[in-house]
Amino acid sequence: MGDRDRGRDRDRGRDTDPAGLAASVRAELVREIERSGAWAGDPVWREAFEAVPRHLFVPYYYVAVAGGYERRWGEHPDPAACERWLRGAYEDTPLATRLRDGELLSSSSQPSLMALMLAELKVRDGDRVLEIGTGTGYNAALLAHRLGDGGLVTTVDLDPEITESARRHLDAAGYHPVVVTGDGARGVPERAPFDRIIATCALPSVPRAWLAQCRPGGRILTPLATGLVALTVHDGAHAEGRFLDTPAYFVPLRGGPPVPDPYEPGDLGDVPRRARQDDLFRFLLALTRGGLAPRAAYVLWERAGAPRRERYGVTVRGERARAWLDDPRGPYTWPLP
Repeated sequence: MGDRDRGRDRDRGRDTDPAGLAASVRAELVREIERSGAWAGDPVWREAFEAVPRHLFVPYYYVAVAGGYERRWGEHPDPAACERWLRGAYEDTPLATRLRDGELLSSSSQPSLMALMLAELKVRDGDRVLEIGTGTGYNAALLAHRLGDGGLVTTVDLDPEITESARRHLDAAGYHPVVVTGDGARGVPERAPFDRIIATCALPSVPRAWLAQCRPGGRILTPLATGLVALTVHDGAHAEGRFLDTPAYFVPLRGGPPVPDPYEPGDLGDVPRRARQDDLFRFLLALTRGGLAPRAAYVLWERAGAPRRERYGVTVRGERARAWLDDPRGPYTWPLP
């Protein structure tokens, strides 16, 4: 048999064995996440990513192309297009899953970032977990694989179309967490208390309802100001913790208070050019917006040695929430909404 014949046989094998291709590309994604070190803090998550089929949660998605977006879907009549969809579903990249008038409404997060967040959630067997932002349902499935289907995992989203779609995806994959349609900023009080709360959408601050619904000693992990902050809950009105060292950009929580847009370069006045596009300086701007003028932020940033995200933290106490650099009782603190 010639090389051309063997190539045709391989192509026919891919077309007639999508399950085999899915297993192969999922295994490659797991190896890529492994190389990234994302779950080094809790390697048990490897098993969940090996088991949960991401492609069942993204029956279609959009990729950016010149002039707009291209829709990829698993029922395309062209086998080659179906293969592109399946391979794309297992790339270590976020996938746009819902668009409206060109605006991104929902996405499936980058798998390695999901793995990092799940590892940093520090889940224990028997923990009750609340996920804010159901999306496709993939993250809830990973949690349900780890914790089981005994009602320990609850996921909430404001949009009934999103929650209904997620239920279908979860059923197809064989997982059954509790899916709630509601305002994630309010939590899910009827399912509380929780040991862990994880948000997969951006908010301008930490909703106080989450603290009230989390057990003392519990952990809240949420995107904030292009970062991820991990808070330890001390009681229903007090939580504190630091940012992880990774950048993170998420779709804003639907129905929640608006997340301020980052400063445009033209808004930064006499801030030197080299700082304007620096990711760490932009993080400081996003964290202190309204509490620190750009020039003052730059002076602090220079004086502090261009601090990385993990030097910052957040304290929530009663109705007050503050961000800080290095020490919650130190000289550099700023109010959050």
